[in-house]
Amino acid sequence: MNILITGGAGFIGTNTAFYFGKTKNNDITIIDNLSRIGTDKNLLFLKKNITSSFRFINTNVQNIESYLSAIKNADVIIHLAGQTAVTTSLLNPKVDFSSNIEGGFALLEAARINNPKAIILYASTNKVYGNLNLHVRKAHPNGVSENERLEFISPYGCSKGTIDQYMQDYYRSFGIRTVVFRQSCVYGPHQMGVEDQGWVAHFSNQILHNKSITLFGDGNQVRDLLYVDDLIKAYKCAIEKMHIVSGQVFNIGGGKKNAYSLLQVIALLKKKTGSIPSLNYLAERLGDQKYFVSDNSKAKRLLNWQPTTSFKKGITSLISWQQKNLL
Repeated sequence: MNILITGGAGFIGTNTAFYFGKTKNNDITIIDNLSRIGTDKNLLFLKKNITSSFRFINTNVQNIESYLSAIKNADVIIHLAGQTAVTTSLLNPKVDFSSNIEGGFALLEAARINNPKAIILYASTNKVYGNLNLHVRKAHPNGVSENERLEFISPYGCSKGTIDQYMQDYYRSFGIRTVVFRQSCVYGPHQMGVEDQGWVAHFSNQILHNKSITLFGDGNQVRDLLYVDDLIKAYKCAIEKMHIVSGQVFNIGGGKKNAYSLLQVIALLKKKTGSIPSLNYLAERLGDQKYFVSDNSKAKRLLNWQPTTSFKKGITSLISWQQKNLL
């Protein structure tokens, strides 16, 4: 397969490119503007370790002409590029709009015109469900399903949710084979520990460097935690079952067995590292959900997928990677 990965030198992109690049039958092209911390290191890793054909294009996702040939030749497009943080979207909503909405739509439209047979996987977010509170736990004992009402709180929620909806409509209107993954908290190797690139890796990195951790709210917010390799296996399942799942949306996360509060994650990190961090508490932020756990039953039914990596095992892998690469 010819696989194009946007944002391919980011955390999820690097793991995705490496996973599919281990098979010589796959030709991997990634685009990335290398603007995020650590992407240059991730790119070096990919160049050294991908055994299949590998091509890197240094560009912004909005700049379609710079990688149009890759779009035309792709069997699969995995769209991971874009602005990734609620906090950043509040500070600079224009950048968030340009990166996520303009970039995502330009890619989708270019595929419709130039390569309508391509498979497109889109990394959406659980933030499209808005400011869920702890009452959701009682209403949804098995987690939040894809039927939950959408509520685009924050510019980030709006931008990700917009392309989420466009991906679905391009299947309905034009037959483009899209699948949307509304991803929960993903963590794992090649996550640099920067605050807006994933809070689990950020907490771990702070503890390893003997720095304090800032909590927004009381720290009792609950999330289900998904190891990145499990996420990529869901991508693979979707590609293989595209005849069944075109146009579908999947909530994808660690599920009930991997649901932890922020304070529980900190306690586990303290146990794993032997370090005791100081905690700073600030007011909760706009768009921060009090509770989110994915109901993975649709993914299990249609994709034959479920997470297999426990958080206790996965966090050990993340800590080990950070100790080797970030200390």
